Parts: sequence; C-alpha cells; structure tokens
Amino acid sequence: MKNSRNLLIIALLFCITSCTQKKEPWMKLYVGTYTDGSSEGIYTLKLNPETGELDSLELKAKLPNPSFLALSTEKDYLYAVQETADFDSLGGGVTAFSIKDGILTELNSKGSGGAHPCHVSLSENSQLAVSNYTGGNVAVFDLNDDGSLGDRQLLNHNPKDSTGIAHAHKAVFTEDGLFVADLGLDAVKRYGKQPYGWIPAHQASLDLKEGAGPRHFTFTTDQSFLYLINELNSTITVFQRDDEGSYNPVQTESTLDANFEGESFCADIHLSADGKYLYGSNRGENTIVIFTVDKTSGQLSLVGRESVQGDWPRNFTISPDGNFVLVANQKSNNISVFKRNQELGTLEFSNQFAIGAPVCLVFN
Repeated sequence: MKNSRNLLIIALLFCITSCTQKKEPWMKLYVGTYTDGSSEGIYTLKLNPETGELDSLELKAKLPNPSFLALSTEKDYLYAVQETADFDSLGGGVTAFSIKDGILTELNSKGSGGAHPCHVSLSENSQLAVSNYTGGNVAVFDLNDDGSLGDRQLLNHNPKDSTGIAHAHKAVFTEDGLFVADLGLDAVKRYGKQPYGWIPAHQASLDLKEGAGPRHFTFTTDQSFLYLINELNSTITVFQRDDEGSYNPVQTESTLDANFEGESFCADIHLSADGKYLYGSNRGENTIVIFTVDKTSGQLSLVGRESVQGDWPRNFTISPDGNFVLVANQKSNNISVFKRNQELGTLEFSNQFAIGAPVCLVFN
C-alpha cells in the first residue's frame, strides 16, 4: 500500500508540473495587404509556436495598399508604404506609426516622391528608404526623434541618356551604404552617404543580364555574399564581395523545375538565420525553391521545391525560432504555414489562414 501511495503522489506531482509548465508565447505577426478587395489595411495575427496555427486576426490600421512594412529594431515604430499613384501629385505615400500596447497610432504620412512605392526599409541611424516602382526612384527620409518622417532626398534612376525604364524594387541599408535593386534597369545600384546626402558609390552598379529583372536580395551576416532573385528570368544570382568592397557574380541558378511550362515570376528571397539554406518564391509555378548554401564559396545547391498551397506567393518569412515558414499568397487570399526542418531545410505544409490579398509578413 505504501509503495502504491508513493507512486500516486509522484504521478500527481508530475501532472501538476506538466500542467503548470509555461507554454511558449504566441508570436505576433503584422500583415500588409492590397485593399482593392476585402482587406482594409494592416492586420495582426498570432502564430502558435507549437502547432503553427494562425489565429486572432485584428485590423490595426486602415490604409490604402500597405503592401510593404518595416518594423523598427526596438519594435516601437512601424512604417508602411501606400502603393498608389494618387497620394499626391508625384505618386504614392508612406506612413509612420508608433506602437504602444499593441495599438498603432499614426504619426504622419508623406509623399514617397514617385508612383507605386513597393518596399520600405530602415537604417541603423534613423533613416528610411522607400522604393518607388513606377516612379523609378528611391526616397530616403530622415526620421525625427519621435519616429515621424522628416526631410526627404530623391535618388532618380533614369538618367537622360537611359534607354531603359527604371523600376526600383527594393532598397537596403548596409555598412557599405545603400543597395537598390532596379528591375527595369537590370541592375543593383549602390550609394554612399556623404554629409550632404547620398551619392553613387565607388561600384555604382552591379549589372545583370538583360531581361533578368532583379527584384529582392539578401546578404550573408558578414556581407561577404549577396543573393539576388530575378523576377523576369526566374533565377538567383550569387555575388561575392572582394577585398575592395565590390561585388562580383559567381553563380546563377534557375528557380524553376526543368519540366515546368508556363509563365512564372520570382518575388522574395530569404536566408535562414544560420546561413545554411536559401529560399525563394515563384509566382506562377507557385512554389518555394530551396537551396543549400556553401559557407566557404557561397554557392548554391538545389534541395528541392515545395508547393505554396495557394496562388501568387509574394513576400514570405521565417519565424524567429526558425521552425516555420509563412507564405503570403496574394491571389488565393491565404497565408500558408509550413513546418521547417532546420537540419535539412525542407518544408512540410501545416495549415493555412484566409485573408484578403496578403503581401507582406513581418514578425514583431
């Protein structure tokens, strides 16, 4: 009897410990959308870190076409483009929000200086870059102490003798300056900061094959390699940084299956936090392509591809714990969630969540 009583006590203690053990908190996600359908602006969702389930949809700010978002390092400010052509006489706009207790409060909005701004990013020294796709230029804003938008400098990509039409698609600040992917000019433009503003850097342009259509890009942590996804010819180009700080192409790989027939256009690209795997989205083939990354050479080897369980995958993101990949499928109005194998890099479909025209996903 005594042994039975002891076993019962142990079992009860184990149950109490298990039941009261703290669960991992759900992760908050901001969602930028197109608002020409059922969506009204910027939303939040919560991701269950154990199951990958999405829940608790909330509209946080009504805004026309907030198709791309950027969150400050301290997570106290959020910036969103207004991807339109009619914010003012020059085109689209950008809006700054403060964040407190989960509430977005608009600080101010300003014209982006060009039509259809499609990307926004932040520097570490209080500046913000907005890429104007149709406008063919980049707006660099100073940020005020309260997080609001300040003065603006425009970087125009269409010189007078240009035969191409600029379509700035993504701008990112690095230790080396400002990098801008321009789909129309088939190039990544580089700028360096001077006391009087931004000017072309010593390597002013990384030129791609005509018709490539560079769209989004990402760097390794030490910036020794740059990975660029090309929308129009469905490829990823690898650039390696030399001792002088210039980037030179070392590899180009297709993102599509050799047997795929039909039109497809690349969208987004991300490295895993450990730098072992690279992922890219294909709109048309409707897949996420997966590559391993050689840490020494930077070169890619194909792992495979996974159906996005939807139509027209735009932005996608890897959860902060590395366990999930979330894909915004614009045309099928859903976000697909995949369980990610961190050892193999592979993806396994978990579930999906219905939302109108999702475009951009940013974890809080």
